[in-house]
Amino acid sequence: MALTASALLATALPASTAAAAEDAIAPRIDLRVLVVDDGGEAVAAVTSELRSTGVPYSVLNLNAAGRPQVDAAFLSDTVSGRPRAKYQGVVVPNEAPFGASAAGAAEQAALVAYEKSFGIPQVDAYTWAHPGVGLDYTSEGGWAGTLDGTAAAVTTAGRSGPFAYLDGAVTFEDNSPSVPESYGYMARPREGFTSYVDAPVPGGEDRASLLGEYAHDGRRELVVTFAYNQNQRQFRLLARGIVEWLTQGVHLGQSRNYFAVHVDDVFAADARWDSERNCTPGDIDCGGGEEDTTPDIRMTAADAQYAAQWQQTSGLTLDMVYNAGAGEEWKAEHGNTDALTTQLLADRAKYRWVNHTYTHPFLGCVQDVTVVPWQCSKDAAGNTRWVSRADITGQIRDNHSWGVQKGLPVDRAELVTGEHSGLKTLPQQPVDNPNLAPALADNGVKWIASDNSRESQQRSVGSALTVPRYPMNVYYNTGTAAEMADEYNWIYTSQADGGSGICESNAASTCLDEPLDAQTGYAEHIVPQEARIALGHVLANDPRPHYVHQSNLAEGRILYPVLNRILGDYTALFADSAPVVNLRQRDIGTELSRRTAWQQALDNGRVTAYRIGTTVTIQAPSGVAIPVTTPEGTRKQLLLGTSVFGTAYAGKRSDWTSPDLLQSAVTLRLPA
Repeated sequence: MALTASALLATALPASTAAAAEDAIAPRIDLRVLVVDDGGEAVAAVTSELRSTGVPYSVLNLNAAGRPQVDAAFLSDTVSGRPRAKYQGVVVPNEAPFGASAAGAAEQAALVAYEKSFGIPQVDAYTWAHPGVGLDYTSEGGWAGTLDGTAAAVTTAGRSGPFAYLDGAVTFEDNSPSVPESYGYMARPREGFTSYVDAPVPGGEDRASLLGEYAHDGRRELVVTFAYNQNQRQFRLLARGIVEWLTQGVHLGQSRNYFAVHVDDVFAADARWDSERNCTPGDIDCGGGEEDTTPDIRMTAADAQYAAQWQQTSGLTLDMVYNAGAGEEWKAEHGNTDALTTQLLADRAKYRWVNHTYTHPFLGCVQDVTVVPWQCSKDAAGNTRWVSRADITGQIRDNHSWGVQKGLPVDRAELVTGEHSGLKTLPQQPVDNPNLAPALADNGVKWIASDNSRESQQRSVGSALTVPRYPMNVYYNTGTAAEMADEYNWIYTSQADGGSGICESNAASTCLDEPLDAQTGYAEHIVPQEARIALGHVLANDPRPHYVHQSNLAEGRILYPVLNRILGDYTALFADSAPVVNLRQRDIGTELSRRTAWQQALDNGRVTAYRIGTTVTIQAPSGVAIPVTTPEGTRKQLLLGTSVFGTAYAGKRSDWTSPDLLQSAVTLRLPA
């Protein structure tokens, strides 16, 4: 009856008056999700999406002894005389999560009554096809089995609804022909069921549902009939839409698809892999003292021209992480001319530029490279010898000054040290160089890059914060596809196949079934694998940048096939409303920092957020930015008047926001 009354009011009164009248009779719905967890991968996947997005949620562990019982008091109460729904959506393992006992039936009845009373949506994370979820049995024109490689698609209803940010294709991963990766049920919808994702029935001409909405008995369930985990691409594509459906498009948190690429060692030259010695002469991993006659890898002016043209075509801006002093040394050794530097400086405004120190020295402990692997040098008293504050400061200052003199749009707050040195480097250097933090402060550095494979979380280094970067599996010491395949074989083949055997001795690694072909292995194996891994980061709302080296833009220009594959696959999957977001280092650092503060506020129970009709109210600790996602047309309440809220992305409005001057809470006005 409440919904009917609201509808009548809306038709009889002006929009603002009708909204106020609706708010007066509407219940309070807290912006929090209830997750009923059975320990399965499907619920874990949805939970991971909630957490990475920044959506508050509470977990009810079905396997925990003495867990709370689900009843009316657990789900709702009254606040200031107004009925309150404690959860805006519910995630359950399946349509009947509490079991068949009398107690379980009572809990199920309480949940059903709650969802009916407050209009709360429910996600059935993974279930089988049967009439109880609005589907025919698979024996009635459907199918059940392994879905690896299945070419599913978002339906017309899905593309006009919660999955409008997708172009349509949802192909199930098939990474290993010998390992079943996905199982599911395709089934025909019954009355009340709207399919959002379907696929062709094997052996037939019809299509059948894999995910859809079942509206019945005054309730709405999103029914998923395929198994998945949080890393599989099919889930990653649909995860955003699942959250939007669950929250009815109004929730705390926000999500973007980020992709940034740092190109290290610009202006410098990189040492080259030696396929005979299986090491890198000129670096410190060869040992033996043999004369290095292998030419280094360095971009040419033509490579720089190609990079600028590629950027324009692809729409992705590269971050040029530069070593000016190394470039000046190269120039002095080559007749004081350098066409590469001339070309890059001519195109300076087309790139972003990041300080990589002047000559790329190691800035941690003083290395003893007479042994492999290297060690930290000790003084006579046995203390670690550290690169000095003055030396670190000089490397940062001189490189930044050169960039300013040459007109580079460089930000002194951003820094990437050579090899991420200065930061702790296990196992040889278990702590940061104590001189690093003071040197960063000397130069105004606020964001220092770290290696995500070593440190995946942002942390402080004095007054600066780290920005973890993903290393791409396109090696710094390779300029051609053949070199890349050769080094890859050395790392990932067994000793019996001529490799190093590292893949056998390292529990975190696996061996190739057979060595890659030197001519085709890079294009056929490494490129698609690396593109799949990087695209997985993009689809996971992960802003961390990826990094490669200038050598990968030289000679065979082997980076571009990987980037083209990533961007091509992305464009084929997503609508124009969800473009790749390409941030610079400082903005990535800010995003990570905000997320950390937000998650701490949630974990400490210091966020209050609720919706009453068309009004959303949010309170958080002072100084903590609040991420919010709402429909188009949402406005933010100011002290006087309102303003358009957020920026458009994936069909929604979202942003980090805070109360305005003289306000203690954020108030948003949803479209009527």
